[in-house]
Amino acid sequence: MRIHFIAIGGSAMHNLALALHDYGHTVTGSDDEIYEPSRSRLSDSGLLPSEYGWYTDKIETNIDAVILGMHARIDNPELLKAQELGLKIYSYPEFVAAQSMGKTRVVIAGSHGKTTTTSIILHALSSKKIEYDYLVGAQLEGFDRMVKLSDAGIIILEGDEYLSSPIDRRPKMMHYKPNIAVITGVAWDHINVFPTLDNYVDQFRLFINDMKNEDLLYIYENDNHLKTIITEGKHSCNIENYDQIYLTEENQYAVGSNKYDVKLIGNHNMQNILAAEKVCLRLGLTKDEFYDSLQTFTGANRRLQILKKGNDQGGNIYLDFAHAPSKVKATTDAVKDWYKDAPLIAVFELHTFSSLNAAFLPQYKGALDSADVAFVLFSEHALKMKKMPALEKAFVEECFAHSNIKVCVNGEDLKTELINYDVEKSNLLLMSSGTFDGMELDF
Repeated sequence: MRIHFIAIGGSAMHNLALALHDYGHTVTGSDDEIYEPSRSRLSDSGLLPSEYGWYTDKIETNIDAVILGMHARIDNPELLKAQELGLKIYSYPEFVAAQSMGKTRVVIAGSHGKTTTTSIILHALSSKKIEYDYLVGAQLEGFDRMVKLSDAGIIILEGDEYLSSPIDRRPKMMHYKPNIAVITGVAWDHINVFPTLDNYVDQFRLFINDMKNEDLLYIYENDNHLKTIITEGKHSCNIENYDQIYLTEENQYAVGSNKYDVKLIGNHNMQNILAAEKVCLRLGLTKDEFYDSLQTFTGANRRLQILKKGNDQGGNIYLDFAHAPSKVKATTDAVKDWYKDAPLIAVFELHTFSSLNAAFLPQYKGALDSADVAFVLFSEHALKMKKMPALEKAFVEECFAHSNIKVCVNGEDLKTELINYDVEKSNLLLMSSGTFDGMELDF
């Protein structure tokens, strides 16, 4: 096939482009800005556009598929030309779904834990040399790509609830039509496209009610929103609940007479592990095979990724992608619970549209309570770039309601503040879906 990507530089978009190129398709693309690591990876494969911008002469009648990324706008010149020529235009989840209809489709959805749960499944299947395709939201150790499409009979898909493309307002997860699915939990996010909690929860209601009689759904049993949806009784799929893995007094996984060391921390990750176990057993692994594989699982990039290893008294530095209130709270609680005797310094960057929205910010109340010292960073430049109203530092402090909090408005000020703390005698947790305003992470 000849395939053209509009907005090829996106995280998932460039990985899909690379995967299709590896599989032998002719791939071209455009974008008005491409950052690392997308830029280098596209360049190494010969797919980096020679010039940034949108060029209608790239859109020709012999293109078999145009894949449209969220970064493009509805008036994008290349999109308009493709529509004029009547070319087949896909969002990337729609394209992946079209290539996967003959496979056993496993979809991991939910407001949090999707990437970690998906990653654990991929690692476990690889350990048993089971062939599969996949789409995951972070770079994993041992994987060259975040996307793989081949002749494998299984595909593991991280099912995002965000919109598919500028012209396809459906959540990405709605395209995948799973045979097996997981929903890890529901907590309001993406206020820019789901302005109310009810509107957000509706996306998961649609997903569940779209599943068929023969399909199997695993849900976290303590999630109230999921309980409400299931109680309505409008679904037809088979549903099984799961809770979480419980550790022994020695902080190990106990499986029958065998015990396995713990590599992940936090109750939220114990939930993710059990969800992954349910899927892997369904796909043919035994419990011991699954937990044995966890011994070599190092985690996904920026999901409680350890930047510096200390000890039980401190010196540990973690980096996490947490940005929604439930994710920030779960991650902060996890580090404090694991290192109970060490002070915890938590740093959180407001970076997403939701987190920078004054109407949504009160949702973060209590999210950093487990930290002994809390820092919140937001960039005034980022607010201007997103065309959002200014935020007052005092208002941000009030929203988090932490007794020892400081708000910074640029990365340099934050780093100056952090230098005053002895990170060898404390643990440092850095949380952001951005770059901490360009702050160098060289502690």
